[in-house]
Amino acid sequence: MRVFLDANILFSAAKSAGAVRELLRLLLDGGHECCVDDYVVIEARRNLAAKAPDALIALEALLKRLRISPAQAPGPELKLVNWLPEKDRIVLAAAIRLRCDALVTGDRTHFRPGYGKMFAGVTIHSPRSLAEWLFG
Repeated sequence: MRVFLDANILFSAAKSAGAVRELLRLLLDGGHECCVDDYVVIEARRNLAAKAPDALIALEALLKRLRISPAQAPGPELKLVNWLPEKDRIVLAAAIRLRCDALVTGDRTHFRPGYGKMFAGVTIHSPRSLAEWLFG
């Protein structure tokens, strides 16, 4: 399965050796492809530099295991995600463009209405719902 990771997932996985880092380990070790684009990588780096600069080393190590795509201007898929704020539309549009099966995000404020729903083949998950869906 191909999973797109939001910037807050990268942030959490880099910042602490907790549940999100373990979820990514399970995904990667299980042969799932974890994808990001430059947009979420830049956001994760910026937030870590401001809030937890020591975690930037862990982020760079994690990024070596991910498929990183260039950020692109959203295309027609943007119409499918107009219920989101603009900065979050770009994330879901990237997951759609990269033909991911899932988008995992901890952003409950903006993505919660879409949790468990599919948009152009991409199902939006919280870290917990993705873990339950894949690993029971």
